[in-house]
Amino acid sequence: MSSTDSGPGAEVRRGLYETMVLCRTYEEAILREYHADKGPGFDIGKGLVPGEMHLSAGQEPVAAGVCAHLTRDDAVTATHRPHHLAIAHGMDLEAMTAEIFGRVDGLGRGRGGHMHLFDPATHFSCSGIIAEGYPPALGMAFAFQRRGTDRVAVAVTGEGAANQGAFHESLNLAALWRLPVVFVVEDNDWGISVPRSASTAVPSNATRAAAYGIPGERVEDNDVDAVWAAAGRAVARARAGDGPSLLEVHTVRLWGHFEGDAQGYRPELAELPGRDPIPRYAARLTDAGILDAAAIDRMKAAASERVEAAVAFAKASALPDPSDALDFVFA
Repeated sequence: MSSTDSGPGAEVRRGLYETMVLCRTYEEAILREYHADKGPGFDIGKGLVPGEMHLSAGQEPVAAGVCAHLTRDDAVTATHRPHHLAIAHGMDLEAMTAEIFGRVDGLGRGRGGHMHLFDPATHFSCSGIIAEGYPPALGMAFAFQRRGTDRVAVAVTGEGAANQGAFHESLNLAALWRLPVVFVVEDNDWGISVPRSASTAVPSNATRAAAYGIPGERVEDNDVDAVWAAAGRAVARARAGDGPSLLEVHTVRLWGHFEGDAQGYRPELAELPGRDPIPRYAARLTDAGILDAAAIDRMKAAASERVEAAVAFAKASALPDPSDALDFVFA
């Protein structure tokens, strides 16, 4: 493996692409199942997957590049758009899909749904509350530090959440206590329908790291190789006991904020297919002789097989019994 300063080697780059393909294949399957029975009139409460759905197509470079440096013993907290991060961090696809479908074999026995995935096996959690994942990541990092381990916590949020109090409070405390945390901001340009220029006083949230005396770095162009390199530096710093870092990635949300979002607020919709990071990366790796068409087809087929098996598992799992609704909720 090449060093983080020289960029990822061929084997790592193949792995990054494979992770991105798995994440996208999963989101495409969830998109299909979510819309399969929502009509007529798009009733959000109907169907196999009731409720809101936030999908991460386009943001795969963040998950692949960051989570490539983590082990299952490290912790990740994510946003209401969490699937790519959960997959890249190694969450069981069958249990995750069953939870999204609200079934008893899900991570939370069907009680949490897609915005509340909680997995002790991979130390993963997420929430629909903006910036909610930052404080819990500090708690885990504090525990890792007190136990004398080299484990790290990664806290991911969107650029809109960087204006929340929890964001600034967490950066301050993590810096004060030199906690092993990597703060990651996914800047997809839109806080629901509000452009970052209308909500945020600085062009890059990475500059806010200076206020807390920690390193801050912004990665442009949704570049998974650059994300991998920057995340490698931040994770190594945290593991070495040198404290937190802030990483912002300028990524892209290819689909709506939620499924059913007409996206009338987006003037750049026609440009989005050209900004898809997966075919762009495939072309780069093909030009570099790292991948060929046959290898790409094999990766896509393997991803599809895994994802379809997870969907079948979820559909075969039972729905929770309403009489047990309060079980596993209160301790």
